[in-house]
Amino acid sequence: MIAEDDEKQAELVRRYLEREGHSVTLVTDGRAAIETVRRRPPDLLVLDVMMPRADGLDVLRILRAEAYELPVLMLTARSTEDDLLLGLDLGADDYMTKPYSPRELMARVRTLLRRARAAGAAPAAEPDPVLAVGTLLVDPERHEVTADGVRIECTPGEFRILAAMAAEPGRVFTRQRLLEELHGFARYIGDRTVDVHIMNLRKKIEPAPRRPVRLVTVFGVGYKLADPARAEAESGSGAGTRGRRGRA
Repeated sequence: MIAEDDEKQAELVRRYLEREGHSVTLVTDGRAAIETVRRRPPDLLVLDVMMPRADGLDVLRILRAEAYELPVLMLTARSTEDDLLLGLDLGADDYMTKPYSPRELMARVRTLLRRARAAGAAPAAEPDPVLAVGTLLVDPERHEVTADGVRIECTPGEFRILAAMAAEPGRVFTRQRLLEELHGFARYIGDRTVDVHIMNLRKKIEPAPRRPVRLVTVFGVGYKLADPARAEAESGSGAGTRGRRGRA
């Protein structure tokens, strides 16, 4: 399905998609996009941001809240990183800014459809175990995070970062690696995207965000997720050992 209020743009994309054998439904406003998906979810949604009645971000927010998992490729004239980050955090699978190459758009459509079909064909897996890093718990199955027993609300991007890092506590993740965890691709997004996610996560999981003890910076490399109690115990043990050696 194409949701695009620019008739020339919509017609161009429709022709390219039909040339590749796809059946295309075209709507020209956000409310129609939501209603059409509810009636008959498409295999993929090409979604413009600037539309009447409801913009693309609102459409995406509503569809994801209603648990529609169809792949979404967003199209927009906005090119700032904040807009890109917001669209991806709301659940867009890919993002293109206007003007764009129709051939590149078709390549991304093919990639998203292959990924969706592969996921649908995969056998059901065992539930992922809850990941614990000290008193920080990340539950991939329930998509829940708690810190010191308090439920933490995370965006999809924040959750993917935490889940990846909690699976390997203590490992240093480069920004490039975290970008791959976020979106499966990195060449369209700048490093600042990761830094914004990290900053927001620290506000949520750190006792003192300006002095992080969980989500720690490794200068010149990246970030790691640590258990502050364990780090403190190891630091104290090391200091005690050094003291005993000095007295000997």
